[in-house]
Amino acid sequence: MRRSSAKARAGSPPALRRFKSNFRWNGVELEPYKIATHRGGDFRGASRQVLIGKQGERVKFHLRYFELQPGGFTSLEQHHHSHVVVGLRGTGRVRVGRRSYTLKPMDTIYIGPDTPHQLRATGAAPFGFFCIVDAKRDRPRPVRSS
Repeated sequence: MRRSSAKARAGSPPALRRFKSNFRWNGVELEPYKIATHRGGDFRGASRQVLIGKQGERVKFHLRYFELQPGGFTSLEQHHHSHVVVGLRGTGRVRVGRRSYTLKPMDTIYIGPDTPHQLRATGAAPFGFFCIVDAKRDRPRPVRSS
């Protein structure tokens, strides 16, 4: 069945997030990575943009772009949900459980449920990556560094 009526289209958010430059997209707000450390541990030099999932899209996932400034890192945390991370710019390290991997542009890694993880920028340029997660997900739980 085709949904071509004006009424069906009227409730649909725009699907196109036009790439501008410097890893920004039209109509997408640049947000801090987190508000405070009490939501998952220490972090530094991190920002995010929610490309799909924050403007009423009817999806079961969210597509987010994170960027870590040189020397920046996300919190060491875990969740009940899984992640898929795709490197887009720069170079970084991702800790998954007790292992660590280098991530470069277009490298992709799966982070399973309840697996401690952390991403770090390792080069002189920002490290940017897409992160795909479930739309309904639990809050991060900090992990003590070992």
